[in-house]
Amino acid sequence: MRSQRLILQKVLPLSLMMLVVPLTSCQVEKEQAARLPEVNIEPGRLPEYDIEGPDVKVGVTKRTVTVPKVIVVQEQETVEVPYIDVNLPGAERKERTITTEIEAPSAGYNLEIQDVYAVNNELWVVSQLEEENPNAPKTTVRVSDRIVINAPDIPVRQYIIGNRPNGSFNEQYTFINNREDITSQLASGKQLYSK
Repeated sequence: MRSQRLILQKVLPLSLMMLVVPLTSCQVEKEQAARLPEVNIEPGRLPEYDIEGPDVKVGVTKRTVTVPKVIVVQEQETVEVPYIDVNLPGAERKERTITTEIEAPSAGYNLEIQDVYAVNNELWVVSQLEEENPNAPKTTVRVSDRIVINAPDIPVRQYIIGNRPNGSFNEQYTFINNREDITSQLASGKQLYSK
């Protein structure tokens, strides 16, 4: 009985499939040709808008305002500056002015070149920045000192003993606390000038 049941379970679905497949198939024949409908298309147009913008007039007028004024007076003066003449046998020399110049927060500052050394094929210029008058009016000024040197054209490195004042102009120099910061390097070179 069990085997009959198994046969029935397998045969019944197969026979049902054989009956359903012929019923679902069909035959299609074309009876008439297709044709698209006729459509008349008229050119369109965009909507029109009447837009009025603001009326803008550009001109000039006079107003009283506060305007900062900076007056810089530069005059040529003949002053005495140190002159260093370095004669190296066989080396070509060039005369040039070496200037140390910083922006200070007041006119109470003084800057002086103290020494010039030849160290490792460079000129080392050592200057001293001091605040001589702390009560001077607070305004940014430039203080400077210079020397003239006739020597081979070698790079210049500048050291300033003192505190670096704020400002990007002063970033071109190396500020040190005191001469002892570079004493060992100076000892390996040759002193060309001392104030």
